[in-house]
Amino acid sequence: MFVAEVLGDGSALDAGNTAWMLTSASLVLLMTPALAFFYGGMVRSKSVLNMMMMSFGAMGVVGVLYVLWGWSMSYGSTVGGWFGNPFEQFALKGVFESTPDGYVYAMSEGLPVIVDVGFQVTFAIITVALINGALAERVKFGSWLLFVGLWVTLSYFPLAHQVWGGGFLADGESGLSALIFGSTDGEANVAPIDFAGGTVVHINAGIAALVLALLIGKRKGFGKEPMRPHNLPYVMLGAALLWFGWFGFNAGSAYGAIGDAGLAWVNTTTATAAAMCAWMIVEKFRDGHATSLGAASGIVAGLVAITPAAGSVSPIGAIFVGGIAGILAALAVGLKYKFGYDDSLDVVGVHFVGGLTGTVLIGLFATESGLFYGGGIKQLVVQIVIALFAIIWAAVATLIAAFIVKATMGWRVSEEVEVGGIDLAVHGESAYETVSGARVVTEVK
Repeated sequence: MFVAEVLGDGSALDAGNTAWMLTSASLVLLMTPALAFFYGGMVRSKSVLNMMMMSFGAMGVVGVLYVLWGWSMSYGSTVGGWFGNPFEQFALKGVFESTPDGYVYAMSEGLPVIVDVGFQVTFAIITVALINGALAERVKFGSWLLFVGLWVTLSYFPLAHQVWGGGFLADGESGLSALIFGSTDGEANVAPIDFAGGTVVHINAGIAALVLALLIGKRKGFGKEPMRPHNLPYVMLGAALLWFGWFGFNAGSAYGAIGDAGLAWVNTTTATAAAMCAWMIVEKFRDGHATSLGAASGIVAGLVAITPAAGSVSPIGAIFVGGIAGILAALAVGLKYKFGYDDSLDVVGVHFVGGLTGTVLIGLFATESGLFYGGGIKQLVVQIVIALFAIIWAAVATLIAAFIVKATMGWRVSEEVEVGGIDLAVHGESAYETVSGARVVTEVK
């Protein structure tokens, strides 16, 4: 027997919104296996299983840590505006209680809080999984798992609290925006906008990818030998599943089966389509071909850029957000060759550039406060400032986590393993029976 939900704000269960949020959580969870396909197809055949395992490994580590202290650090009582108290709701204390008659659930505006926990953990999982694309084919699997636990604790959970949990980057009177433009009745006069994770997810993961790529170094042969995607259909499949899952990511962030969810859905589709077209146009003029890899990358760039803006721009604005992001990201992925850092699968070019673009463009295209809609420059200033703060926080937190891993376990596999194939050496498996017509030996000797 399960008794009525009476904890929290005491609101009655809204079954429709609860069902919508459970569906959205499931869609977002699908994004991490989708990312595994997307990244797995982009690496060489000798490393595909390891690439996919890094995403699945993130699901395992974060899925446990979020229940223990991740939820509490994200949404517990604030500690100086920087992070939530990790002990206040440790192991989901207060989220539900066991009684002789069954479970009693805390409620928030008609939604059981345990459902929100399920929704939010999927965001934490996909965020850290995004980073592994910058580390392809050269890092120890165990070191990656240790980094995952450290990074979500030092970077993701605190930024989630700062942006969504009422912390320093939120709209309270003690937040960064209020310090710049003042507050009224306890709220910032100009509220920062991050609908579904431009700062928390994409800038955060993109900067972490850049820091790790610089710290760990290049793959052997980077820039000297071909490192082409081994399975473009995997890449296309991954992009398609990411697009599908992203409706839970963005439309689900409306927290209800309401008009705002519909707007986020339409904006997500519109911006993504525009970004894909823009990327292919850049490719055609620059390289002479519009490629499947470019189309898939453009899809992800558009999804990334509209994430923070999905609830604040019109569909016309979404076209501009997606189109601009598609162009900038298509150009940005080539920077790694110019500056010599090995961001293997373009996490920096797509997620950092896309996330930064979407976050800043809110200041221009937000229908209620954007510069192009008569809102003045204040929203643009706030969006730039919170983006810069997120960059600094993510960079420092990543450096701390990365150096802990380096000092304890080390980052790189041996040169022999890297050259021979990380799948067989680390996991004792190979993805394919044959490679270039030769049978692969699948046992480790």
